[in-house]
Amino acid sequence: MQERSELERDKLLIVSDFNADILAGLLANDTNAPAVAASSAGFRQVTSALLNDDPGLWRNKKAALIWVRPEAISEVFAKAKLMQPVDHSDALREMDTFCDAIIAASSRVPTTLVATLHLPEEERGYGALDMQAGLGVRSLLARMNQRLAERLNATKGLFLLDATRWFACKNAINHKMWYLAKVPYSNDVFKAAIGDLKAALRAVRGQTRKVVICDLDDTLWGGIVGDVGWENLRLGGHDPVGEALVDFQRELRALTQRGIILGIVSKNTESVALEAIEKHPEMVLRQSDFAGWRINWNDKAQNIADLMKELNLGLDSAVFLDDNPVERARVAEALPELLVPDLPSDKMLYVSALRRLDCFDSAAVSNEDRNRAAYYSAERERRTALEGADKVASLDDWLLTLQIKVQAEPINDVNRKRAGQLFNKTNQLNLTTRRMTENELESWADAGNRVLLTFRVSDKFGEAGLTGIAGVELVGDEALVTDYVLSCRVMGKRVEEAIVHQLTESARSLGAKKLKAIYKPTAKNQPCLEFWRNSGFEYDNDNTFVWDLDKAYPKPAAIELIVSKN
Repeated sequence: MQERSELERDKLLIVSDFNADILAGLLANDTNAPAVAASSAGFRQVTSALLNDDPGLWRNKKAALIWVRPEAISEVFAKAKLMQPVDHSDALREMDTFCDAIIAASSRVPTTLVATLHLPEEERGYGALDMQAGLGVRSLLARMNQRLAERLNATKGLFLLDATRWFACKNAINHKMWYLAKVPYSNDVFKAAIGDLKAALRAVRGQTRKVVICDLDDTLWGGIVGDVGWENLRLGGHDPVGEALVDFQRELRALTQRGIILGIVSKNTESVALEAIEKHPEMVLRQSDFAGWRINWNDKAQNIADLMKELNLGLDSAVFLDDNPVERARVAEALPELLVPDLPSDKMLYVSALRRLDCFDSAAVSNEDRNRAAYYSAERERRTALEGADKVASLDDWLLTLQIKVQAEPINDVNRKRAGQLFNKTNQLNLTTRRMTENELESWADAGNRVLLTFRVSDKFGEAGLTGIAGVELVGDEALVTDYVLSCRVMGKRVEEAIVHQLTESARSLGAKKLKAIYKPTAKNQPCLEFWRNSGFEYDNDNTFVWDLDKAYPKPAAIELIVSKN
């Protein structure tokens, strides 16, 4: 990975009760994205740092990590560790004070990450009595962590990281370094923390992987279906490998519940492979679970590229799972943006390998996420309908048969979580790629000279969900398109023009005489430029597009547009 300058790194403030210099150094040298430059608020300066509103401490910080030992923020807990009788409710009041300080500090940075409280495994406390309510040290710790979660989970931009996972390594506690330099943990603990920290930052940025593309033979099932037939595949039954592969499929299906979509790329005869998927009684995943596939004898790298183009998603949003190390090496070399993890040779370890991947973390889970697999399955039906529509004379005729509805409504308490996700994750059809948190987005829209709308799309095949956001702001006698964001799922169906039509109407309602859209190029939003070049707007260069509001912008005849005021 190429060295990043300090200006290119996300600035992170570490608030801790221990010496965090080693953690900051390991962060600086970690090659995984995003690049981070960390600084410490000062040794043992926890409460004072959290309550310090001095801009010098928080200036230009993109995130903060708060990581403390429980005895550092609770005198009651410190006494409990020494086996002194304490009132656990007093510790919870101390936790409330700590949480109040965290919430106050979280308003100064876009993202705040808080490590849960941890007690080293070597500390047995009261032994068999240690989980006894009102007595045990670990019982108290569990209640303190529960209070931490209850108080902090409702705050936007604030996320709890489970520190327990970081201490699974050997020699997690470094007693010698504590006495020498007030560093309590080993480098392995710090490295595990960095992995979770960076996964969280990627999630907030919308840089998570969205697609898992799977091989079939010896990946989703055991054996080569073209040789042994679907009836003789190793899948389920009284077979440890077959049972493990069923659980692997269950784990993949579980990913779809958090918004990940599935695809297939396999060297096989398509009819034979699809027959196995539909007929084998132990298959957990069926055709309807997959957004698309390329099952043929062509090069897998080319097939993956073609499938991702069909799904309108970038290669950097996909993961490829294949049992064959030669195929993995070929795909990884040809498509460096793709994530190609090594699968273990033992198929009974597939589930644990999949669970360890940290590329699927997300900052929120919405209903649209849970239904994304169904959306893409419906989109595959649409493509099939288009390919088989011999009597359809044109694209517009076909679109009329889809019965597309686009519902526009302002941002509100119901839709703002999904709106925030879409706003921060969408890259291709995104005019400015401006990024804002849910709260910032809602606050921005409250001004009287602005209109911000969300757009839900559906057709006869089903709901596509909230897939668009667009906003205008009145500046003088002109309206500026501040945001034009549309999910790739609904591109190419004239939804784009329907949104622009509504933008012109919103601009006219603000009293504007012209509507201007200024394209800000990124590495991924070329499709947005192509749309605006064909939008009918006038432009005198590649980046600025203007519409005279004295004339109406036509709404596509195939789209039913419904505008809600609240």
